[in-house]
Amino acid sequence: MRYRTISNGSTSFEVSSLCLGTMWFGTHTDEKTARAILDRFVEAGGTFLDTSNNYNGWDGGHGRDSEDVLGRWLADRRAHDQVRIATKVGAAKKDPDLPLRHDPPANYQGLGAETIAAEARESLRHLGVDRLDAYYGHVDDPGTPLAETVGAFGKLQAEGLVGIAGISNVALHRVVEAREEAVRQGVAPYGLVQQQRTYPYPRPDGRHNWASTELLDYARASSQAGSPLAVVAYSPLMQGALTRPDKPLWNGFDHPTTHERLRVLREVAAEAGATPNQVVLAWLLGGEVPVIPIVGASSVEQLDELLGAADLDLDPELRARLDAV
Repeated sequence: MRYRTISNGSTSFEVSSLCLGTMWFGTHTDEKTARAILDRFVEAGGTFLDTSNNYNGWDGGHGRDSEDVLGRWLADRRAHDQVRIATKVGAAKKDPDLPLRHDPPANYQGLGAETIAAEARESLRHLGVDRLDAYYGHVDDPGTPLAETVGAFGKLQAEGLVGIAGISNVALHRVVEAREEAVRQGVAPYGLVQQQRTYPYPRPDGRHNWASTELLDYARASSQAGSPLAVVAYSPLMQGALTRPDKPLWNGFDHPTTHERLRVLREVAAEAGATPNQVVLAWLLGGEVPVIPIVGASSVEQLDELLGAADLDLDPELRARLDAV
């Protein structure tokens, strides 16, 4: 396993280059299997875990199943000092009796100051920890003044309840505005942004959850200027859709360039002596602006395959072939 440092300019700590996603722990992935996956991840040197306050809530769980499984595992393994945990706020149902809606009128909690503060303390309780190492706004909330959201995250960081704050599923200009607002308020800015990114690219359909080249350029420039911003990539393997013919490509990804990229991906993987999934992760890890991929697994065997990417260095000629499509 390799490691990197993440920071908001005042708080810094090291995390593993691969982050383990725990989205379905406690529902699709039973607790015994989840614990085995966590044990194997830590055994392999993994230190970065990702969860949320609303995972499972729309598919047979109560919302905090993942946090609860992590909390019990942390307590039983006494692993609090071995890992860094990120959780999220803002995308749980505002009204539990209504369906979760992405489009207006959205049924999200949102990122108001009271919600951010109250949900942070609930996550602390469910996880059984005294600090959230990383705390994301799960979905941008244009309906709440940005100054209120930024100030709320800044206050939690100043109080020591949160190490580094971040934002997810957000337009680039909102990331820039939020970080400038943090400077105006004199609080710690977002040090993390979590977006979707994989080897294929979606059609340019106006989506705001994609880690664009412009975002990566901004992250690089910010870090060089002394205001670090790390990019975290969720669903880098599109939940198996890149390699399994029984799983359709996600909306916006099924186009000729994707099919050509997947053809070249398979060729490169064969030449590298690796699996296509490992090559995708290595491509993300070793890019000009490295990102932190979040990997999800439903078995230890799946996890072992993905862990093989942590130390995989792509030959420059193979990377150039991947980039050229």
